[in-house]
Amino acid sequence: MSALPKDALRRGWCPSTLRPMETGDGWLVRLHPPGARLTPVQLRRIATLAAEHGNGLIEISARANLQIRGVRAESHPLLVERLLAENLVEEHAGDGPQRVTLVSPLAGWSPTARIDAAALAAQIEPRARAVSGLPAKLSVVLDDGGAQALDEFSCDIRLVGVAAGRAALCLGDRLWLGPVAEAEAAPVVETALRHFAALRRAAPDCPRRLRDLAPEALASLSSLPEAAAPAPRMPPRRAGLFAAEGDRFAALIGLPFGRCDAATLDRLGAAEDIAEIRLSPWRGLAFRDLDRAEAERLLALADDLGLITRDDDPRLSVQACAGSPACSRAEAPTMTDAARLADAAAGLIAQGVRLHVSGCVKACAHPAAADLTLVGRDGGYDIVLGGTTRDRPVATLDLATLLTRLQPGQDIHARLKAACSTGSRD
Repeated sequence: MSALPKDALRRGWCPSTLRPMETGDGWLVRLHPPGARLTPVQLRRIATLAAEHGNGLIEISARANLQIRGVRAESHPLLVERLLAENLVEEHAGDGPQRVTLVSPLAGWSPTARIDAAALAAQIEPRARAVSGLPAKLSVVLDDGGAQALDEFSCDIRLVGVAAGRAALCLGDRLWLGPVAEAEAAPVVETALRHFAALRRAAPDCPRRLRDLAPEALASLSSLPEAAAPAPRMPPRRAGLFAAEGDRFAALIGLPFGRCDAATLDRLGAAEDIAEIRLSPWRGLAFRDLDRAEAERLLALADDLGLITRDDDPRLSVQACAGSPACSRAEAPTMTDAARLADAAAGLIAQGVRLHVSGCVKACAHPAAADLTLVGRDGGYDIVLGGTTRDRPVATLDLATLLTRLQPGQDIHARLKAACSTGSRD
């Protein structure tokens, strides 16, 4: 096996299987399973490899990527060898994006879909990788227009099904175009990406992300006419039992704050060996193509294991990074604190409040604004209301004081409740 690139361990690197990221608990190795899908046997195999070559902790990111934590330098070559040999990862050379598309875990299976987002992802992925000069964190969200809306995920390009076989295109999450026939959607996206890559080559000061382009630059990426944004949809269900056609069901299971141990993952994979598994951007797994009894049995097991099986679980609405000691930059134990915060703020979360607990200003778990953003500082937290980790905090508090002030009758609770009631997030 060739040596790792000399910059593969620099801080801020977008990790992959061949290029891990150095963290406080070892190397973080990110996996891209082919087609973002796994069999139960493959899931169990990944759990085994995580225990053998890492610290046994496995994560699913908000981009639906699997991550193995705590990999040792001496174990990394053998881990990569096994992952590639057993077809558990899809790895691509170069500095461009490893995986571009994000789809619902029910894509290609949901009875409410207007376009086949899974099929479009399979077309767009190779087209995007053929375009040189794209940034590593480029994101294309493919929303089939059904019940599993993906509005909450920011991106550079978005396709949303608006009618049978037709989609609206959004560039930079600001400029809506179209509609475009489903058969033409992949070439349209490829054209936009090629124009963006050309802009980056021609102008050294061109923004790194497509979403940061000026309006006139965005408009130059596609010849489609401007269009109105699609009508808003209900927020998606992110966990629980889901029905499809033909008496088939899926069980969507969330990992608390996107993390579990290898033994837990192994037990899930052993429970229903006939399921097909998709990675979920709600930091979990979708076990598809089960009968109702199988799906309910799997959800009961997941509940016993302390995983998320209900859409009203407050942990689904709290984004948290690895925190200390897993991350060397973090200044607070975010994973441990997030569980206490989710419980303390359960009433507010039920009213729509969203929390982000970040160990530092990097905001790895959630770069966008949240109703309450906490930024680790010397074991406590800077408190930001309606902003990001880089906005001005209103206070710096230890966890005990923060938990108190999140209770009814206290100031932070009152401000969050008022913002939720009025629809304001300022």
